[in-house]
Amino acid sequence: MAQGRFLEGSTMGHVVRMTATGAFGITFVFVVDAANLVWLAQLGDPRLVAAIGFAFAIQFFSVSSGVGLMIAATALVSRSIGRGDREAARRQAGAAVIIAMSVQALVAALIVIFRHSLVELAGASGETARLAARYLAMTIPSLVFMSVGLVCSGALRAEGLGAKAMYVTLLSGLVLLVLDPVMILWLGLGLDGAAINLVLFRIALMGLALYFAWWQENLVARPTGREVARFLAPYMAVAMPAIATQLSTPAGNYLLTMVVAPFGDDAVAAWAVVGRLTVVVFGGIFALSGAIGGIFGQNFGAGRCDRLRSTYRDALIFCLVYTLVAWALLALATPPVIALFGLSGQGAEVLWAFTKVGVGGYVFVGALFVANAAFNNLGKPTRSTVVNWTKDALIAWPAAVVLAVSFGAPGVIYGQALGGVVAGSLAALWGWRYVASLDPGDPAAVDVGPIRPYPNPDRYRRR
Repeated sequence: MAQGRFLEGSTMGHVVRMTATGAFGITFVFVVDAANLVWLAQLGDPRLVAAIGFAFAIQFFSVSSGVGLMIAATALVSRSIGRGDREAARRQAGAAVIIAMSVQALVAALIVIFRHSLVELAGASGETARLAARYLAMTIPSLVFMSVGLVCSGALRAEGLGAKAMYVTLLSGLVLLVLDPVMILWLGLGLDGAAINLVLFRIALMGLALYFAWWQENLVARPTGREVARFLAPYMAVAMPAIATQLSTPAGNYLLTMVVAPFGDDAVAAWAVVGRLTVVVFGGIFALSGAIGGIFGQNFGAGRCDRLRSTYRDALIFCLVYTLVAWALLALATPPVIALFGLSGQGAEVLWAFTKVGVGGYVFVGALFVANAAFNNLGKPTRSTVVNWTKDALIAWPAAVVLAVSFGAPGVIYGQALGGVVAGSLAALWGWRYVASLDPGDPAAVDVGPIRPYPNPDRYRRR
């Protein structure tokens, strides 16, 4: 059987290649998403931008659950590839698609039913709340399409086909790039046009991911109902903590949005801009955890613990260099960004706080993401849950509440940065200690049938 791509060659090379392709694709989508805000801002109604901000806080939950399902699929599929069992990997990927669709259909139904309560709880009111709820009703059902695209993209990354995973997001993003000005401005559909475009983007994402992963690369097989049932427990054992981990970020964003909301629509609009800038500028950092998961998974499945340690080290180095360069560029870009989005007063202060201070916290957030990738793919996914919720709920939110009293809306940025520094440092150390403690034992794998979800639990023992 063909050997996994990540079992040989420079681990730094694999980290850079997989992260660069993942970052390019996801950053392009986020750039197009930010352009979506620019087109809406041209309509001269700050309530539209604020409505997107409130809806984004809720959308973040649903998208993050999909990312958690993708992470679990990547972890298990890459382990099977590392063991040389590609047939098991294909059936695992197919079962993961079906399970992910079912989970996201339930999530979508709950959000649509409770959308009005959710946007009001976030702090929206009046026409802004009505617009945000309408946007959610139009876009949330398409989560089912997106779940298929994410899991298939995860299968591509598990195999080491980073470029093709990038093409999925890159080409789908072109749909938004072309249609946004047409639907929002030229056809005069405004916020409804933005919602329709998001649905079309998710359909394109699904179609392209299926084409590359299923049709072209044969990485996804159609499983039987019995195989899906058998895979459910091991898959959800990884997916549930991965989803819980991913949900900490939107939960933190939701809580911080509640802190920002009393400062008015200008501050909320700036907060929405900060959210878009974060995912655009730090696309490489956000892509890192998913991108290097396949490297960890393949080498874990093959028992190559030396390469696990070098992957962890190289990913931390990559994070540090990437973040420092991004910080410098973003600081220089602040004045034109303020002008582009028409920010003023407290809104401009929020953006300056982010580019001067808040961005620095991502040096440590990147380290936290590296630890997440290690924990999720090396059998300790609940540890990722612990460190992420510590950052977002136990440190960043209380700090933002306290600092907002002294500094106003910019205090929210300072609190968020503090959470990243403290939790990121702790996670990086905890992750390294765990990776350094792994040592290969018995190289044999246990045969558990056509879908083999785990390597031998005795393969790794503590020193």
